[in-house]
Amino acid sequence: MLKIGLDAMGGDFAPEAAVKGAVMALDAIGADSRIVLFGDRERILEVLASEQCPAERFDIVATTEVIEMGDHPAKAFQAKADSSITVGFGHLAKGAVDGFASAGSTGAMMVGSMYAVKPIEGVIRPTISSLVPTASGRPAMLLDVGLNVDCKPEVLAQYGLIGSIFAESVLGIAAPRVAILNIGEEETKGNAQVKAAHEMLRAESRINFVGNVEGSHIFSGKVADVIVCDGFVGNTVLKMAEGLYRINKALGGSNAFWDAMNYENVGGTPVLGVNAPVVIGHGCSSPLAIKNMILTTERCILTQVTAKLQRAFNN
Repeated sequence: MLKIGLDAMGGDFAPEAAVKGAVMALDAIGADSRIVLFGDRERILEVLASEQCPAERFDIVATTEVIEMGDHPAKAFQAKADSSITVGFGHLAKGAVDGFASAGSTGAMMVGSMYAVKPIEGVIRPTISSLVPTASGRPAMLLDVGLNVDCKPEVLAQYGLIGSIFAESVLGIAAPRVAILNIGEEETKGNAQVKAAHEMLRAESRINFVGNVEGSHIFSGKVADVIVCDGFVGNTVLKMAEGLYRINKALGGSNAFWDAMNYENVGGTPVLGVNAPVVIGHGCSSPLAIKNMILTTERCILTQVTAKLQRAFNN
């Protein structure tokens, strides 16, 4: 039985949104998958009753504390030992769940990722990525999108390999095209960081490196499937895209491309480069976003992307 851990107390609208999203996910996950809810048992049961969903359809791990968005992540992770996030990571570290997802404190989720399940040996810095829609209809992967705002070239080169393995394993893209985000397509363009990373990526035989990609081609799908950048640039691009989505929606624009920009349809972003599947959701996640975050976690488990990354970096 595959077990998907969910922080029922994570997010601005928890536990209602989290539990309702879990109920929505029941008919979408595999027959051999089961959702494990971490949180206030009584409140979870109240939401399940309001949804007319039998509690027996879930495993519930009762916790008494919540790491709030305003808490210091590292201190709260240790001080609130019975919080839904800390207990969830404890279960993940000992293999009682196969993956863990939360729309709660991103900082606390990263603390758990770094100190409970730990980075894969050989990975300099784990990364978080985002799937972005493209005009071609196939999503592209952008990484990093905010975890590491300053990156050495060696880290960016590793992102190329990490992204390539994820795109092939989870997205099903054969020989994904890997590019580095730059101010021009020519090899001579860019700052010292990007130029050095370009040389390292070009020398990496395990990826299909296609060179530089300009910002104007991120959403075209014509150049790259995996786009590498540091977290400062990636987060700026991501938030610009989110802002454009909101503006377009307010103006009444709608089509498949813009609808795919809605974070609810992605649900969450995996932390890549750690020893177990961890997925972080948006703080304002709706039940639909929670459902899709659960499905993303299930895909990461089923495709064994963690094991594939471990093999790539331990060889």
